[in-house]
Amino acid sequence: MNTPPSPHGAGRTDRSPVRIGALVPLTSPGWVEAGRHLLAGLELAVRDVNEAGGTAGRPIELVVRDTAADPERAAAAVNELARLGVAALAGTYHSVVARAAAARADALGLPFLCSSAVLDSLTDQPTQWVARLAPAQSHGWRAYTDFLLGAGHSHIAVAAQPSVYWASGTRILRDHLAPHGGSVTELDMRALTPAALCDELAHSRATALLLLVGHPEPAVPIVRSVRHDQRLADILIGAPAGQPEFAAWATLLGDDGAAIPFLRYLPERLTPLGARVETTLRERSAPQAPSFVAFEGYDTITVLAEVLRTSGADRARTAASWPRVEVEGTRGQIRFSRTPGVSLWQWAWTPVQVVDRDPAAPDRFRILHARPGGL
Repeated sequence: MNTPPSPHGAGRTDRSPVRIGALVPLTSPGWVEAGRHLLAGLELAVRDVNEAGGTAGRPIELVVRDTAADPERAAAAVNELARLGVAALAGTYHSVVARAAAARADALGLPFLCSSAVLDSLTDQPTQWVARLAPAQSHGWRAYTDFLLGAGHSHIAVAAQPSVYWASGTRILRDHLAPHGGSVTELDMRALTPAALCDELAHSRATALLLLVGHPEPAVPIVRSVRHDQRLADILIGAPAGQPEFAAWATLLGDDGAAIPFLRYLPERLTPLGARVETTLRERSAPQAPSFVAFEGYDTITVLAEVLRTSGADRARTAASWPRVEVEGTRGQIRFSRTPGVSLWQWAWTPVQVVDRDPAAPDRFRILHARPGGL
């Protein structure tokens, strides 16, 4: 698996594997559960493509590297995978990691299909080498803000940690709330304990608190503190980045983790392909249901297999193929375009939902707000 092939696949036989590099968070401080879901989707799609005859008659081989949510580690992995002769890159979950990976892929001329990260601009300048399946943060978080406004919440507090991702989210919230007379109060979790945060909330105008922090720390202690503070009984807790999607959230918080709205990127109904993939993933991970991140992984390989079929694993031809892609994924028809404010080729747009865990049955999700794909 680690024997370096000739660059760009030169000297290979027609039946030799087409290698795809996969960047996935599999160890801490990365979000390991999300990484496992992403990898499960990637691996299942590779299996399905290979069982169907591969891409242009050649099997796909996944070369996985753990990013551990570390941008420097991700950039080094891109360098290594490029030397190993991969035809393209796939994956990533954390936006700061995706930004580092995209910058290196762009510099090296290596096609990169980003599965999950959402920062609007993953590169400083427009690039032909990078495409993305997940919606841009501004698109998804505006949908989340529409949900908040519709539920009567215009004065929002955010419990935030330093990060370009959290800062970008705060800016989107503020810009979208301002025309409606809304406001955002930032609470710096470097300076506040969960108890001190509750004191700040009790003396603010905020009717909702959004968790723009890491999971499980400090997100879990914050939720527990707010839930058990009688002064804050009417405060809505939200987590737009999706922490409640995964089983560890329910395991750690129990009933306290319910009724916390978050973003996920699924349609009301999966495509026939998506329904089949859901069944297979559920059988593999029972009793857990697959998250939207697993579908992002599956769709990534589905797209790359089609692109590589037509480009013959030539990197430049692969990158030139993004605007011509049209393939049925698990969540709808996937095609890429240039989108204002986004520096890469973008699926515009993945379906967006705001959901929460049902207090009556925390293993069940309720759809609170939805924006169909393509809008």
